[in-house]
This record gives sequence, C-alpha cells and structure tokens, in this order.
Amino acid sequence: MRLPILLLPLLFVTAAGAATFPREVRQSLQQAGIPLAAVAVEVREVGKLAPLVSLNAERAMNPASTMKLLTTYAALDILGPAYTWKTEAWLDGELKDGVLQGDLVLKGYGDPKFTIEQFWLWLAELRARGLREIRGDLVLDRSFFELPPHDPAAFDNDPVRAYNVGPDALLLNFNTLRLRYLPDGDKLNVIAEPPLEGIRLDNRLTPQPAGGCDGWDDGVIVQPGGDSVVLQGGYPGECGEREHSLSVMPHTRYVEAVFRALWKELGGTLRGKQREGVASANAQLFSTHRSEPLSSVIRDINKFSNNVMARQLFLTLGANGSASIARSTQAVSDWLSMRRLDFPELVLENGAGLSRKERISAAHLSQLLQHAAAHPYSAELESSLPILGVDGSVKKRLKESPAASHAHLKTGTLEGVKTIAGYVRSQGGREWVVVFFINHPNAKRGQAAQDMLIEWVQARQGASH
Repeated sequence: MRLPILLLPLLFVTAAGAATFPREVRQSLQQAGIPLAAVAVEVREVGKLAPLVSLNAERAMNPASTMKLLTTYAALDILGPAYTWKTEAWLDGELKDGVLQGDLVLKGYGDPKFTIEQFWLWLAELRARGLREIRGDLVLDRSFFELPPHDPAAFDNDPVRAYNVGPDALLLNFNTLRLRYLPDGDKLNVIAEPPLEGIRLDNRLTPQPAGGCDGWDDGVIVQPGGDSVVLQGGYPGECGEREHSLSVMPHTRYVEAVFRALWKELGGTLRGKQREGVASANAQLFSTHRSEPLSSVIRDINKFSNNVMARQLFLTLGANGSASIARSTQAVSDWLSMRRLDFPELVLENGAGLSRKERISAAHLSQLLQHAAAHPYSAELESSLPILGVDGSVKKRLKESPAASHAHLKTGTLEGVKTIAGYVRSQGGREWVVVFFINHPNAKRGQAAQDMLIEWVQARQGASH
C-alpha cells in the first residue's frame, strides 16, 4: 500500500526494498528552481505491484500531452487497431453524361488524418466514376460532431498555430497551410501548399540578419483575412530554407478552396457555391473514402503529439449516431470502470492534453501503462511512442546516451508544465514504466532532471522487489 503524502513529505522511500529518489535528479531540480512539491514521479517495473520510486504520485496534476496515452490506449481497446473512419460523397440531384444537376454533398465522420494526398486520390476516383461538372453547390455536412464554436485564440492567443486547430467532422489536411521559405539572394520566395483556389498569398517579408535560427519564425507575422494571407516582418535568410504549417482560415473555407483547386486540376467544374447542410432524402451515396487504420493514426498522434488528431480520436470514442465531448468523456469513464481502473481525480476536456483543466495523477498514468503492457495490443501502443534519441518528440533527447533507443516515451509541454511518460528498457533487460510530471513556472528547466531519471532507470541491472 502506498504511504500517505503527508507522512513522508519528500517520499524518498515508498516501501521495503524501494529505491531512494535519485540524488542527482533531486539536485537537478533544485538547480532549476523547481521544488519537489511541484513534481510527481512514479517508476515501477512492468508486472510489479509496488513502485520502485514514488514521489507525490497520488497528486492530480496537469499531464499536458501525456494525456494522449489515455486517449490512444482507450481507442485501441474500444475500437481496435483496424478501425477506420469514413467520408462520404452524396449526389443530391441527377447525374447524366458527367453532369450533376444538383449538389455534391461531402459528409465527414471525424477522420483524423484525411490528408491532401488522400483527398486528391478520392476526387480522382469521383472523376473516374463519371462526375465532371457540378451545376449545384458543394455542400459540407459536418453534423456528425456536436460541438460548441471553437476559438483558436482561446488557449494562448495564437490562433494561426497548427496545434490550435479545432476538431471537425470534415477535417481536411489538419486545416493547415504549409509555407516554405526559399531565400534567393535579396529576395525571399514563399511556396504555399496545398493550392487554395481563390486565396492570395501576399508576401511582404524582408530579409533580416540571423540572430540564431532556433526562433527563425519569430519575426514572421501572418495575417489571414478574407481571401488573402499577408506575410509581414522579417525572415533570416542565413537560416536557409525553412517551413512551418499554419491554420489561416475556417474549416469550411479551407475545404472549399482545396476542393476547387484540385477539382479544377482534375478537369472538373463547380458552378455553385460552398455551403453547409445535409443531403436530402432523395440523395444517393456516390463514393465512400476509408481512412488509414487506427494503428497508423495513433503513431502520428503520439510520435508527433498531434493535438487535433487526438481531439478527433477522443470524439470518436463516444460517437453513437453523433459525437460530443460529453459522450466521449462518459465513454472513457465507462471503459475505465469496465477495466477496473479507478481514477477519481481524472479530468478530461479534449483528450489531447492541450488544456489547463485536464488532470491525472502520476500513479494512475503509471497504472494505465502497466495495464496496457499486459494487453494484447501492447505492441501497437508502445510502437506508437517516440523512440528516445531516434524519432518523434524525443528525437533530439539523449542522442549520445546509453539510454538512446532503449525507451519509448511520450512528452508533454505547456507553459508551466513539462511531462514525460512511457517505457524504459534497462541494461538488465527489464521493462520499466516511468512517469515524471512537473507543474511549476520553471517547468521548462526540468528536462535535465527528467533525462537523468531515464538514464538512472536504464542503467539498472536488477529488478525491483
């Protein structure tokens, strides 16, 4: 049984045979100005009941993006790794000799990864099926998600950032525009992908001296408005070619602009306008696009910490005719109860961790990872996590350390939050669950302490008792 927090303020030892909280980790936290009260840690060997190290592990804390571990594991168990999403094309009118006297209705069901490449191939299929000219409207049916209006500026007042894209039943290409910056002497060319019909890119950027390239995009000001995207400020040409993805328009306008560009490229025409709605009772299903399987989707969610994909997946968990946050929250709660996982402190808002409200304890996230390790789909979950020093969000961490390649870890970062959780394989060949939460204004300085704990676990030769 775990000892109460008030009984041992520092919780260096949790049970007979448990290890002392590593001194070097504690010293690193002190140097970073992070008190132990702002930290929660749990380390336990896979398959063991008692933790090796436990510090403030029962405390509810903000997990940031490590909350995606709960969402993706629940999805694997509830939906199965072969689960796919569909997107439908309906003909609301008569199709004859390639001409549709009516509307084309696109209905979405929350596909998290409907990329521009997949969309192009699907539209090419519509052309191959005999559709050439649409004399009615392009109707976007987004009714499967029952959501309040999304404010992309609400979280951090940076509405164009890709991580602030809200979920949508008809999410296309993450609703982002990829901008590539190509310095050419005194000029700076900018390439926008995908093509957006009717949207003008107004490049007013000027070259500026490089003051280091880590924050190369700090001087780039993106101002979307109407049918144009204005780029102002400066770009450090010495940094060479760079790129980033931004969200510059609402979902419906984005889908329309991409559709018109690709449909035109494929030789099709659209006479009408874009509007939201649903197919009439007389409409006929024309084609259904199927997504990549869930096992592939969770790799992108966890390795690259894709927030909008995680939100789409979270909403799918509670979908029954339609999807909502309340239904998904209840679905996760019911699933935890069914699996006899009691997490009373759990607070869910979007399942992605991009939240100031979400909470879970280190002990319960550790318990979740323990449970997952014994699941038939354990390999699917673990392989979705970034490999330390190799790929994903931990590609640059501990690259030269003996621990590199010996851990699958999910990270989380918000202002005042720095977290990491996952599996570490020790030198003794044993698998360990490691969870390390920091909730403190100096949290970003705590990465060294987290890395030290990972190395400490990886260097172990024996087992816990």
